[in-house]
Amino acid sequence: MTAMKRLIIADAHVGQRPGDAGEMTALIGRAVADGVGEILYLGDAFQYLIGMSKFWTSGVRQVMAAWREARLQGVRVVVVEGNRDFFLDEAELDEELDWSGRRYGFSAGPRRYRLVHGDLVNRRDLQYRFWSTVSKSRIARLWARLLPRSLAVTIVRRMEAHLATTNRKFRYTKPVEDLRLCAEEAWSEGVDVVFWGHFHTAWECRDGDRLALIIPAWLETRCCVLVESGGDWGHVDSTLKPAVPRTEA
Repeated sequence: MTAMKRLIIADAHVGQRPGDAGEMTALIGRAVADGVGEILYLGDAFQYLIGMSKFWTSGVRQVMAAWREARLQGVRVVVVEGNRDFFLDEAELDEELDWSGRRYGFSAGPRRYRLVHGDLVNRRDLQYRFWSTVSKSRIARLWARLLPRSLAVTIVRRMEAHLATTNRKFRYTKPVEDLRLCAEEAWSEGVDVVFWGHFHTAWECRDGDRLALIIPAWLETRCCVLVESGGDWGHVDSTLKPAVPRTEA
């Protein structure tokens, strides 16, 4: 893949706060002007994102318009699936993206990067895993296609709220042992840097030059991560200036 600068945004939850769609479109514009070649959402880019256009709110459509403008200028838009994302491979949404899926990887300079949202990192959280499977099943997809928009949105909101509840203790009290195991698994496969979202506050572990890091939620911090074409990375704010988020031990 061609060397490029990349902007990684975790847990933006656009649509949850007034004016956040405008802030996101402004960030996209700055990224394009700064020479970013790929904008990556590390899950939960919106309050919820469903692959069928009948579910897209005005905020979703506003951000998608900015995506189109960015893509016309050669910028790739990538969405890693999070717990608030459903049926991203539907044709209507597929037209708006360059890639979507559960896990994304790229190389920059000497480093290999892996991006995973993180909602499934805890293998012991069986209740969440069950409801995640149900909410993204073929039957749920069929309901989403057939039900009237208002009813389908209500169902999705209730399902997402249930998912959030079942996963809450592992989101706000991080499953450190599982995070470390996932990091070690990625490192053993030759990955140098693992980025997660989902947990909203920063956390990291290291093994020599290898790193696993939770990127703090844009929702609360307005921070994201900029990866340079040579492989170096750093936290940046909404103006793409260096930022230093608080990191948990």
